[in-house]
Amino acid sequence: MPNQHGKFIWYELLTDNRDAALTFYSAILGWQATDSGQPGMDYRILHAKDKDSGEEHPVAGLMQLTEEMRQGGARPVWLGYIGVDDVDQTVANIVAAGGHVQLSPFDVPDVGRIAMVTDPLGTPFYVMQGVSNETSLAFASDKPRVGHCAWNELITPDPETAKAFYFTEFGWTKDGEMDMGPMGKYEFIRHNGVIGALMLKPPEMPIPMWHYYFRCADIDSACKAITDNGGQILRGPDEIPGGDFTVKGLDPQGALFALVGTKK
Repeated sequence: MPNQHGKFIWYELLTDNRDAALTFYSAILGWQATDSGQPGMDYRILHAKDKDSGEEHPVAGLMQLTEEMRQGGARPVWLGYIGVDDVDQTVANIVAAGGHVQLSPFDVPDVGRIAMVTDPLGTPFYVMQGVSNETSLAFASDKPRVGHCAWNELITPDPETAKAFYFTEFGWTKDGEMDMGPMGKYEFIRHNGVIGALMLKPPEMPIPMWHYYFRCADIDSACKAITDNGGQILRGPDEIPGGDFTVKGLDPQGALFALVGTKK
């Protein structure tokens, strides 16, 4: 079935060293890369393979930052794509709600129509209307899938404004909360199932951003792979309800990333 309006359908790493980034994440998550086949664009498609079924699914993209992007202030970062029914109308709605356009709507042949925007609080993300009728499994909403995104977490300076924006634009709803003491509330987001959460940005975090948690096969092995391959562990492993563990880290190029997984 086609992807629903408001569903996370893709993830993308912008980096200043695509080969080194691929080596790093492949060591942690087992990703394999293929070329996108887009003329004049070195865009890698990252695939996760299910060790039991042998199924392979595209889960994310990898793109080199250009000099023009860097001069404009771009730095290595993970970004998410939210599927929409109409990119141009969604962008108009986002601007009317106080968001901003980073990249105006454009078409990618055989892929779809895309725009990069920010929410009213400055958090960047993409919106996309794909041409394929296949359901994206980049965000594994059906079951735990190693190598796929398992959780979408928004760290924002104003949770109430953020909720009003995203819930209106994408049809999300709140699905309970968890008290985190001095850190405030951790509020769960639902869209045909729980897709993630949002929370207040701590003062030490310089900018608001989305964190995307990719599922690893074993959190201890992943932590070793992070440090063995030049990354840094910023937090964790922390046990979370349900028995999984989370880690937040910094890849060798400076992009923040997050993992979730069990301990063997």
